[in-house]
Amino acid sequence: MQFESPKGHEETMERLVNRRMFVRRLLLPLFLLISSGHFIASSHAFVWGKNDPEGRVKNAKKYLTEYDFIVVGAGSAGAVIASRLSEIGDWTVLLLEAGGDETIWSDVPGAAKYQQLTEMDWQYQTEPQPGQCLGLKEHRCNWPRGKVLGGSSVLNYMLYVRGNRRDYDSWAAMGNYGWSYNEVLPYFIKSEDNRNPYFAQSPYHGVGGLLTIQEAPYRTPLASAFLEAGIELGYENRDCNGEYQTGFMIPQGTIRRGSRCSTAKAFLRPVRHRPNLHVAMQAHVHRILIDAHLRRAEGVVFQRKGKIYEIIARKEVILAAGAIGSPHLLLLSGIGDARHLQKVGVPVVHHLPGVGRNLQDHISGRGMVYLINETISLVEPRFFNLPSLIKYKQSLDGPWTALSGTEGLAWVNTKYADPNDDFPDMQLQFIAGSPISDGGKTLRHNDGIRDDIWDDYYEPISLEDSWQPIPIVLRPRSKGYLLLQSDDPYDKPLIYANYFQDEYDLKVMIEGMKIGLALSQTAAFQRFGSRFYDKPFPGCEHLPLFTDDYWGCFLRHYSTTLYHQAGTCKMGNSSDPMAVVDPELRVYGIAGLRVVDASIMPNVVSGNTNAPVIMIAEKAADLIKRSWLGYAG
Repeated sequence: MQFESPKGHEETMERLVNRRMFVRRLLLPLFLLISSGHFIASSHAFVWGKNDPEGRVKNAKKYLTEYDFIVVGAGSAGAVIASRLSEIGDWTVLLLEAGGDETIWSDVPGAAKYQQLTEMDWQYQTEPQPGQCLGLKEHRCNWPRGKVLGGSSVLNYMLYVRGNRRDYDSWAAMGNYGWSYNEVLPYFIKSEDNRNPYFAQSPYHGVGGLLTIQEAPYRTPLASAFLEAGIELGYENRDCNGEYQTGFMIPQGTIRRGSRCSTAKAFLRPVRHRPNLHVAMQAHVHRILIDAHLRRAEGVVFQRKGKIYEIIARKEVILAAGAIGSPHLLLLSGIGDARHLQKVGVPVVHHLPGVGRNLQDHISGRGMVYLINETISLVEPRFFNLPSLIKYKQSLDGPWTALSGTEGLAWVNTKYADPNDDFPDMQLQFIAGSPISDGGKTLRHNDGIRDDIWDDYYEPISLEDSWQPIPIVLRPRSKGYLLLQSDDPYDKPLIYANYFQDEYDLKVMIEGMKIGLALSQTAAFQRFGSRFYDKPFPGCEHLPLFTDDYWGCFLRHYSTTLYHQAGTCKMGNSSDPMAVVDPELRVYGIAGLRVVDASIMPNVVSGNTNAPVIMIAEKAADLIKRSWLGYAG
């Protein structure tokens, strides 16, 4: 059967091809040249070989007919759980990944934005809906998701953020036993090898784990201004992953020796020689094999290099394909809302109406630009050059080690939050630059900014020094859903984000914009001549500047994802009709099947989601070990 490409696919591919050609023809050859050996300082050179803990994972060429566990998706969760389950030498584990391996280029922290719209990105898009993504092409928001060993930990901006303790206590209060903050904290600590000596002494952090956490080696003077501005506004400079969340901080990230530390690098590469762990890349899973009589998952069907395989799981199939991929696979396998499945021609195996529902995301306001008079921001031509790349490879320092421009994080209270409670409702992600900092080469395409808006609003100030405080609604009330487009596993699901469907989210975001304006007016930023670029935003010219109506219009035009999709396979107790998995992450109604990724979050956490997903996988591995061994291994 032939399936038509979705609308806009050709335009997206044209952008993708143009950007790939640019990167590969200019930057990548230079980077490969300086990586060849002559320019690498001996103090940082790696001894490559069989015993290198960071050696590349071998792509399996042959499979067993049966494994104890099959893990679908080798991303932020899948890499962790495969590593932990294969610690049991008597268990065989097959890890399936639709994408390929990481690259030298994806290892560079400052190059994160160049990984989007490439073969390492699933390139999802939301469906057009009223009142959202209005300033973006076709009124669609781009939703990057990792299609690579390491998943979205290879595409993200590497920020290590855990969320608020109240997030997890609320999960437990919903009937999800074992998920309170005090019960999940040990799993955060278990993974962590924190290189900040002050944090390492804290009871909230760990050392010696597989995942390296540290501050970026490089930052601009604007980072210090951000912390000083926070103090001026009455907030403390603190470890927001520690005892309290409210405050300002220099972010920590998943980086190691100036390079990205993905979950593949941290959890898979050190154990790649285990004979009981097979990793198959370029393996696209079509569906889960289910015994309808026993109501039990038996294995998976996947395609690799044009050939279809059916592999049996003796114990369990574990979905770790992410908040889009996991519900998509459940639906393709006949697990979901029966009426929807029948409509698209998928035989119903088990009616589970919560699959694909409860979709939550941290929407972020991306369009604001604050101009400054000093040449200190991350304007791309200053570091997008051969000398900077040579410096990076020689010393593993310089702008290429930055967390793709994110130099500060803050958790603050809008007027809708209780100022006496450590449960802020707004996160600010401070960028030492803005959409204009690369002259329109990459960021505008990643976000999908309409050409007319770029030409009218951003082009006149392109490449000027600037900064940006991205406001993020931490606990959105608006919830979306996803559906099957068809029964073809290669058709992407239809994603309805429902951004700002609940007006409360817009009101909170507007207050976040105002806090950004207040930051700009502090002495810390005024010494750089900071000022808001106040040209009326296209589509909002009819509204008075700086009014709530104007900000609301601005945000409805240019707000998009912060890449934190969650909730689509909701964890809940058996009395919750929309729950998909129980507190041990077992799919209701189907034995031998679990989901382990961000989709199980009942409510998205109050911060970036990569660290919580790694924690979920660490905890899930122990849950599985206890199920089959009676102890956590």
